[in-house]
Amino acid sequence: MADSSTSGDLFVYVGTYAPAQSEAIHLYRMSLSSGALERVGGVSGVDNPSFLAIDAERRRLFAVCEVGQVGGRPGGGISAFSLDPQTGTPTLLNQQSSGGGGPCHLTVDKTGRFVLAANYGGGSVCILPVHADGQLGEATDFVQHEGSSVNPQRQREPHAHSINLDPNNSYAFAADLGLDKIMIYRLDSLQGKLIPGDERWASVKAGAGPRHFTFHPGGGYAYVINELDNTVTAFVYEGGTGTLREIQTISTLPDGFTGKSHCAEVLVSPSGRFLYGSNRGHDSIAIFEIDEKTGKLTPRGHEPTQGKNPRNFSIDPTGAFLLAANQDTGNIVTFRIDPQAGTLTPTGQTIEVPKPVCIKMMPASV
Repeated sequence: MADSSTSGDLFVYVGTYAPAQSEAIHLYRMSLSSGALERVGGVSGVDNPSFLAIDAERRRLFAVCEVGQVGGRPGGGISAFSLDPQTGTPTLLNQQSSGGGGPCHLTVDKTGRFVLAANYGGGSVCILPVHADGQLGEATDFVQHEGSSVNPQRQREPHAHSINLDPNNSYAFAADLGLDKIMIYRLDSLQGKLIPGDERWASVKAGAGPRHFTFHPGGGYAYVINELDNTVTAFVYEGGTGTLREIQTISTLPDGFTGKSHCAEVLVSPSGRFLYGSNRGHDSIAIFEIDEKTGKLTPRGHEPTQGKNPRNFSIDPTGAFLLAANQDTGNIVTFRIDPQAGTLTPTGQTIEVPKPVCIKMMPASV
């Protein structure tokens, strides 16, 4: 498949909350010169494919499906799709159980042999094998989290909210909102197992509610966005041992803000110079500059997302554009990223998508 710098276009996939009888995954083609999005297709046949992941070879797309049961078994689903290399069109291959309720996040390991998923409702994580034909097998491992934290409404039980792999494909990190912990697992990429790390978790402040997690491109720093107290926590990452050492926690909201807001997504720019986090309620993207010598963050302002409840956003692989998905207003807005200041400027490009939850991009073929 051609590189984006050659083709100048990206395929953009949008996961949504939608029933199986309607188009639930939307496909667009994006121009890297203007940021314009052209709709080129959609996929039906799966319920509520809210979060998506693409394998490293760009041959497969995977989606969590927030449903009540799969194959007669209680719990959510994970669906596998093949991707047409010319058109980007997904074709459903199969679906397997996630083993727990409310799957909300997933990732593909760098070999493309395993999909890891987090079940928010069930407070658990699982790992499923990817067969040679792209279909998913039944889970090779399932880990049930245990415990609670201080918020009586949101933290009476575990709520695994994301699962991510380190740059070396060696350790998996599951941010659990209900426990105020990032659970740490060593990935056995031969057997498809999640083995507790030497340090089994890294804690955040009680009541913070860790949600999504990301690594700096250099691999030496990691960041978690905390949904309940609207903060980002920065860590130094020791890749040899899979351990996280907290170095900073900083608010995502402007001084003086008194309204209700909750964080959602967090991403580092491909350059490694800036970190972005979404605020649902303040309805903005918080912008931070990263000190590449220490990993610490300095606030650089906020950009309104021009909609309500920015659940997710994505940055294109070149670092030129950020696309923000406003779930409640059903619109996706394109912003140009200033490579020197990290600030966001609306391009005027906006598309309407019902209940957008997740945006994933990959280079389009020529």
